[in-house]
Amino acid sequence: MKTYAQINERIGSGKAVVLTAEEIIDYVDRKGLDKAAEEVDVVTTATFGPMCSSGCVLNFGHSTPKIRITEAWIDDVLCYSGLAAVDVYLGATQLRHYDPRNMNYPGNFEFGGGHVIEKLVAGEKLQLFALSYGTDDYPRREIRTIFDINDLNQATMVNPRNCYQNYNVAVNRSDRRVHTYLGQLEPNMRNGTYCSAGQLSPLLNDPLYETIGVGTSVWLAGARGHVYAEGTQHCPTCARSPNDVPKEGAGTIALTADMKQMNPKFVRGASMRGYGVSLALGVGVPIPVLNRDILRRTCVRDEDILAPVIDYSTDYPEKTGRVLCEVSYAELKSGSIQVDGKDVPCSAMSSYAMAREIAHFLQDEIRRGDFPISQPLAPLPREQGMKSLEIREDAR
Repeated sequence: MKTYAQINERIGSGKAVVLTAEEIIDYVDRKGLDKAAEEVDVVTTATFGPMCSSGCVLNFGHSTPKIRITEAWIDDVLCYSGLAAVDVYLGATQLRHYDPRNMNYPGNFEFGGGHVIEKLVAGEKLQLFALSYGTDDYPRREIRTIFDINDLNQATMVNPRNCYQNYNVAVNRSDRRVHTYLGQLEPNMRNGTYCSAGQLSPLLNDPLYETIGVGTSVWLAGARGHVYAEGTQHCPTCARSPNDVPKEGAGTIALTADMKQMNPKFVRGASMRGYGVSLALGVGVPIPVLNRDILRRTCVRDEDILAPVIDYSTDYPEKTGRVLCEVSYAELKSGSIQVDGKDVPCSAMSSYAMAREIAHFLQDEIRRGDFPISQPLAPLPREQGMKSLEIREDAR
């Protein structure tokens, strides 16, 4: 048994033994679980891929004379301005206001909130255009200016839902092409797509949320951030394998960090034809080895993680709940899965290579003593379902 304080003391002295979630598998095979639990202090996990429920809070500071912003656009992308005078929230999936969307199906969705966030983190110049109705204390009614991230007082990423614990594999059984947030799906199951780092992914290495909770420190695109809440749609009450790993979406986490400290390599706007825009993010989470059971769970392998295969032409949009079959991440990463007796070529929306790089970045920071771990302030819920939106007639 180790404590957070003991592990942080070893991190501070430069003596911590830190392995990635890939490396720990072979290490435990060689050393045995008990010996490895004594020796290893931290296991680093990571993922990189589109995370649509992301965004940022920006503070512009006050102009002369002052303005109380009621409508705002950054590079023609609408921001939410129902906050204090010069605060706005920019969502990753917000479209540029004159984007034709799917009027000429399938739309290309070439620019949106995710791309603005990418430009911000990269230090590029952007245009702010804002309007107001004017007040005695905030008399300016319009403002247009050029800025970059260094001109802002605060640029804080605030993401309501990141790092899905597991996720669907998308296929298309219809005879027409389908465009989804999991990419373009060809008719008659000529391809399949998925989005997860599998054995490197944070919540798959802590399936029961024993170390990842509210207050856990995370590596968010190179900045030190933290989990500020359970993520939206956090639904841990689900089917699980004997190793406690969920066989569907399950857990999520809400993340925040200072964008001024981020590495632009790990913040990328994404355009999804026929669907919309998003933001691809890199996230790393350290798992402290407090005991042998926590370590054992970090040894999960791709072949032991199952994901549901869903038909995105009918079952997903109609919410039928039907699962065609389950496949392992080892099968997915082989490039081909079997569905209804048919070989289906598959590809990832996420990048395992980038996830591996992030796990090593975090590993190096912990070894240098630059990234102490934090004990959660509160655990993530372990038993919780997810409500559906009921469509009701107005009873007034």
